[in-house]
Amino acid sequence: MSTPILSLANVSKRFVKPLDASERIANLLGAHREPQIVRAVDCVDLTIMPGEVVGLVGESGCGKSTLGRIVAGIQDPSEGVVAFKDQDIACMNKVERRHANLAVQMVFQDPMGSLNPRMKVLDIVGEAPVVHGIIPARQKERCVSDLLGRVGLDASAIRRYPHQFSGGQRARIGIARALAVNPTMLVCDEATAALDVSIQAQIINLFVELREEFGLTYLFVSHDLGVIAHVADRVAVMYLGRIVELGATEAMFASPNHPYTQALLSEVPQLEPKKKKFSALNSEIPSPLKPPPGCSFHTRCPHAFARCKTDRPALREVGPGRLSACHLNDR
Repeated sequence: MSTPILSLANVSKRFVKPLDASERIANLLGAHREPQIVRAVDCVDLTIMPGEVVGLVGESGCGKSTLGRIVAGIQDPSEGVVAFKDQDIACMNKVERRHANLAVQMVFQDPMGSLNPRMKVLDIVGEAPVVHGIIPARQKERCVSDLLGRVGLDASAIRRYPHQFSGGQRARIGIARALAVNPTMLVCDEATAALDVSIQAQIINLFVELREEFGLTYLFVSHDLGVIAHVADRVAVMYLGRIVELGATEAMFASPNHPYTQALLSEVPQLEPKKKKFSALNSEIPSPLKPPPGCSFHTRCPHAFARCKTDRPALREVGPGRLSACHLNDR
C-alpha cells in the first residue's frame, strides 16, 4: 500500500474563552464561573491517500471547517497527531514543516474575503512562489499568466484588482493562488457555496480537470451532498466535532448506516416523480460548549435508547471500507 499523504490520529481542537475581569471578581465572591471551552473537533481519526478526493460533510457548526484548517496547517490541533507522509508535522524541523505546509494549500469559501483588495492579481498569485524561492522574481508575470490560463482566465487579468471580477472569476483566482506553490493536496472549504449554480458546475469541473492534470489530492469540505456525490471517492460525515460515518461515496449514498447520515441523505433533492414527506431533524444541533453525554446525536436520533445517553460509541468497521459510530450496530 502507498503511504498516506496526510493522516490524523485522535485530533482535537479546543477554543477557550478565558474569564474576563468581572467574572474573576465574581468568582472571588463565590460565583464559580468557569472558562468557556468550545469543542470544535473531538478525537478525529482520518487518513487521506494520494490522488484521493475525500468529502467532509455535516451541518453548519459541526467543526468541518476547523478540521479543514487543521489539515491545511492554518491551525494547530489542541491534541493528537497530524502526519504528512507518515511524519508528525509537530516534530518536523523548519525546512520539513515549510515543505509540508506548501504541499497542502487551502481554497477558501469567500474569495472576496480571502483576496487582498489592494493587490493586483499579479501579486496575489505570484507573491508566494517568489517568496518561497519556487520561481525567480523575473519570471513572476509569466508564471501568473500561465496559472490564470490553467484556471480559465485571460492573462490580461494580471493587472486588475479583485473587485473588478465576478464571483466565479474570483474563485478561479483563489484556485490559481493555491496552485502557485505546486501543492500536492488542496483543502476546499465550501469553495462553491457562494456561487450561482451554473458557476458552481464550472468550478467543480475545473477541480476535476486539475486533479487529472496535476495528480492532486482533495479534502472537499461542503454541506452540499450533491456536490460531494459528484466529486468524492470517500465521504466522512461529521457531527458535533466527531466523524460519525466514513466510507466510499457510492456505498454510503446507497445505504447509509448512521441515523444522522440517513437523515442528511433523506433530504437530498431527487428528480423522482413521487411525493416525498419532509422530515427535519428534531431540534437544533447541541452547543459545542456543552455537548451531550454518550452519543452526541442521541438528543435528535429517532432510534436512541438508554445506552446512547451514557456510552460514547466508537467509530468501528461495519462493512468493507465502512466505519460507523452507532450503538445500533451492536443490536
